[in-house]
Amino acid sequence: MFKHRSDGVFEKSADPILGMTAHIMPQRYDAMVNFLLEARCEEMDKYIKKIYDEKGIHFSYMEILIASIVRMYAERPYLNRFVMNGRVYRHDGIYISFAVKKQLTEDAPETTVKLKFTGEENIFEIKKMVDNIILQNKGSEGENGTDNTAKILTKIPNGILKFAVNFLKWMDRHNCMPKKIIEVSPFHTSCFLTNMKSISTEYVYHHLYDFGTTGLFVGLGKEKYEPVVNSVTKEIEPGKVLKLGLVIDERICDGFYYAKSIKLVRKFLQNPVLLEENYVIPEKDKVYSKKQLRQKKKAQKKQMRLEKKLAKNNV
Repeated sequence: MFKHRSDGVFEKSADPILGMTAHIMPQRYDAMVNFLLEARCEEMDKYIKKIYDEKGIHFSYMEILIASIVRMYAERPYLNRFVMNGRVYRHDGIYISFAVKKQLTEDAPETTVKLKFTGEENIFEIKKMVDNIILQNKGSEGENGTDNTAKILTKIPNGILKFAVNFLKWMDRHNCMPKKIIEVSPFHTSCFLTNMKSISTEYVYHHLYDFGTTGLFVGLGKEKYEPVVNSVTKEIEPGKVLKLGLVIDERICDGFYYAKSIKLVRKFLQNPVLLEENYVIPEKDKVYSKKQLRQKKKAQKKQMRLEKKLAKNNV
């Protein structure tokens, strides 16, 4: 119905093949590709110990992973796309969703949170944002917009609820979903993370939700020692390995672009120090909404008028 969305911008420059693929495979589950990413833990462990000794800050693998994914999206912006109703869009920010257990007990409720990043944050800023949102949602009193919306919907009679959900899906497909719902929906995200390591479980390949905009699902597994090949001596030795199960939507960019992006995540995981500096997003990779573009053009015209006025006065 409409090309404009509150959470993204229509990608006019997307490869025509991608546009065709989006119609050939209209459902997200049609386009799922599984990928296993393995990363050595030794350098992460050294970094975690170094930062704790120097600054008293304790990093987890999960926080380093989130920082690595955010930087990957910043440097590889085509990955921050999604397909809706046969059209390719770019997210207006980098969104990461993940589940938070309110208490570390089997019967404790779980909630899902979503964070928005610009991509220019460093690893310390990202950790602070993650810590804050986890703290806000810990304990029996912690609630967020997702919880409140779910409570309201589940109070509706089953038949009406089915109609309401299907109507929301229709609105989402036709880009008229209310912005307030998109803001609290964890399914409208760049990447969804599940931390299987927190429950001492292996990585999983989690399906992509057909509702929302999730283009990447990452299942973080528990690290373990395995036989690995030493890159220098070529000998087999024990190594601490972290495995990630990645499920990606193949419709948003080509395989070569995906492969280079995934290698970038491994690079950051094994060299977290690279994430300490803030990243400056090039102008060509920035995403502007229609409103922002109007404001930008208005500011440029105002600047041009000012420059002309100054030049005229100087004459």
